[in-house]
Amino acid sequence: MCSGSSPKERAAMNNTQLELRVESDVVAARQTGREMARELGFGVADQTRLATAISELTRNVIVHAGEGVCRIYDRSDAQAARVQVVAEDKGAGIPDIEQAMAQGFSTGGGLGAGLPGAKRLVQEFDIESEPGHTKVTIAITKPRVRVA
Repeated sequence: MCSGSSPKERAAMNNTQLELRVESDVVAARQTGREMARELGFGVADQTRLATAISELTRNVIVHAGEGVCRIYDRSDAQAARVQVVAEDKGAGIPDIEQAMAQGFSTGGGLGAGLPGAKRLVQEFDIESEPGHTKVTIAITKPRVRVA
């Protein structure tokens, strides 16, 4: 990254949009999120938690909606490093979010760790769903160390 670039230019360089259609797109999203977290100074455990949560969300998009998009943002500021991920699709929606967030609930024949598991791995989690649109937003944050 060029040190002469403006904050707006740096933010644009650190924002990524990935189309989700096939399993390799899940891997690409996972790797992109992990790499951004690494570049922002997150430790290996945080990188792994974020990558795992991204895998859960993006796989849900492909399995339940067929396709969608994953956006990964560097939302860092002077106080904290922050990676935000938005997984979005135009599928049938989640009819009962509360039920979908219950540990062990699965419509895909899996272990039911997907959404509740992803929520446990990150510091921020939000889900919006209606027929034709589901959007899940997650984020991890790491306070910046101040040198006196």
